[in-house]
Amino acid sequence: MTAAPYQTMPREHLLKIGVSGIRGVVGEFLTPALACAFGQAFGTYVGRGCVVVGRDTRTTGEMLQHAVQCGLLAAGCEVVETGILPTPTIQIFTGASRAAGGIAVTASHNPPEYNALKLFNARGLFFNNYERAELVDLYHQSDFHQAANDEMQAIRRDYENAPRLHLNRVLQHIDAERIRRCRFRVALDGVNGAGSAMSVHLLAEILGCELHAIHVDPSQPFPREAEPRPEVLGELAGLVGRERCDAGFAQDPDGDRLAVADETGTVLDNDDVLALVVDAVLARAPGDVVVNLTTSAVIDDVAAAHGRRVHRTPVGEANVVEAIAATGAAIGGEGSNGGIIVPSVHLCRDSFAGMALLLDHMAARGEPLSSLRARLPRYYRRFGKFSFGHGVLGPLMQSLEQRYPEASADRRDGLKLLWPDKWIHVRASNTEPLLRIAAESRNPEDLDHLYGSVARLLEG
Repeated sequence: MTAAPYQTMPREHLLKIGVSGIRGVVGEFLTPALACAFGQAFGTYVGRGCVVVGRDTRTTGEMLQHAVQCGLLAAGCEVVETGILPTPTIQIFTGASRAAGGIAVTASHNPPEYNALKLFNARGLFFNNYERAELVDLYHQSDFHQAANDEMQAIRRDYENAPRLHLNRVLQHIDAERIRRCRFRVALDGVNGAGSAMSVHLLAEILGCELHAIHVDPSQPFPREAEPRPEVLGELAGLVGRERCDAGFAQDPDGDRLAVADETGTVLDNDDVLALVVDAVLARAPGDVVVNLTTSAVIDDVAAAHGRRVHRTPVGEANVVEAIAATGAAIGGEGSNGGIIVPSVHLCRDSFAGMALLLDHMAARGEPLSSLRARLPRYYRRFGKFSFGHGVLGPLMQSLEQRYPEASADRRDGLKLLWPDKWIHVRASNTEPLLRIAAESRNPEDLDHLYGSVARLLEG
């Protein structure tokens, strides 16, 4: 059973407050009034300081940005408007500019009818559980600061410094001259998103690649589904083949997620992309690895080859980031969703760091992407999603655990059942009204049997 169309879903499902902020379908659920109120609550919470605001290229972005800025001004904040920028760029600038916080108006990989407010603290990180709970409580109480006339501040616009700061940080962790000497031929699908201009600048002008780019016009709508999954990247794969490219990169609308195609036009599994970046980083930096519960066991194999440990967290960038900070890890991410987190650049998902590190890895090894991928241990994976109603999640998880008493159970995020050579993870999505299922095995027949039996249980 697949998810029902958005218009038939229960009303409460279309507005969600999760680990990264508030998100929903714009119109009846996520409205300018609500965005303004959240902006005022945010400004009250962070203490009427300077707040950085940017957005992606969704048609509703400008409207919601104005509403958020109105709320911030009403709370007595100064607003630094950065324009259309990738989420990681906004986060880095927030942390570096001594702002009180930051807000990105973006629904990331969700469909175009969605939008969201991603909320960052003064360090440019997603709010932790305590900060988020306090802010939501403040919002529900509507106990906002109401700035008087003499407290009113202004909107200051800065469109140049944030991209420069971000790319300079990325360049500190690669050998740019080594990449330039390779003269890589690279394809890019920017989905007409917030990262389009920066990606072209990084790949063509800074790293000297022969770039073949599509969908890098932020004024145009998304040309494909927003999430860069292999099944929607046929145009990129074809471009790689026609132009004999060494690699192809695809982003989501806010530039935090990355998908990669090798020189044959094959779109790599996101977990394998993360594994290649982990291998590149661990070869040069001390520290462990942090990934979420849905990320492939190939990460454990790569980390073990370097003598490092892997720490796992519930799904969600904020959860992975918190564990990276706590453990001092060298690298982390969420392989299943194309999220690469390089803490020495910033504690956030960053497609730009991912692209640069992969090109540097190819240059250092002198091998094509397909060869680097072939060196990784082989796992088989399947993903799916199902709609579900209120009141069924608890009993469903209980029945699933009872069905497989021989498996080890991890209940930190839904339910993950583990065997020595396979696992399956069932959890409620953080961003959509769906139940997500992920499974992995070294044996494709075992994978089909496990996934199929669990899927039938969920359908029933």
